[in-house]
Amino acid sequence: MIHYDIIKRPLITEKTNIQKEDYNQITFEVDRRANRVEIKRAIEKLFNVRVSTIRTIQVKGKRKQRGRVIGKRKDWKKAIATLMPGERIDFFEGV
Repeated sequence: MIHYDIIKRPLITEKTNIQKEDYNQITFEVDRRANRVEIKRAIEKLFNVRVSTIRTIQVKGKRKQRGRVIGKRKDWKKAIATLMPGERIDFFEGV
């Protein structure tokens, strides 16, 4: 897989912003077939940083209902990357 196929998007929420500031951790939505080693290589290559650890979580899609129609959101994979001390990724500078 290409690095751009592994990393889909960064997750920007209040919780991930706190993790970024306090623990130097960045959270991404990644391809479900990717393993920790591939995710680590992709983050290091794309953002030019050093990663110490990767934690992955399989997130189950929620069941949603609109009237009589019942559907389900897709399942996805979340990766939390802990960066080495002194490393950082800025998604929004000056905002």
